Amino acid sequence: MPFDRISINANICHGQACVKGTRIPVHQIVRMLANGDTVDELLAEYPSLSCEDIMACLDYAAELAEEQVTPIQAASL
Repeated sequence: MPFDRISINANICHGQACVKGTRIPVHQIVRMLANGDTVDELLAEYPSLSCEDIMACLDYAAELAEEQVTPIQAASL
């Protein structure tokens, strides 16, 4: 699934996923929302962000949470 608003570059923020064109890591946006910040507060805090950028961060995090992981113990059975 392509993420047009998310970029990963080894030379920016140590290769962490960021909002494209910024140095704002996706995890920072998701964590702020999880801690009770509102979208409006984030937009005021980061004027370079759009609502679509914030939604893209959530979509990216959801995609990562959907990743299937096979525990080593189960794989060896």
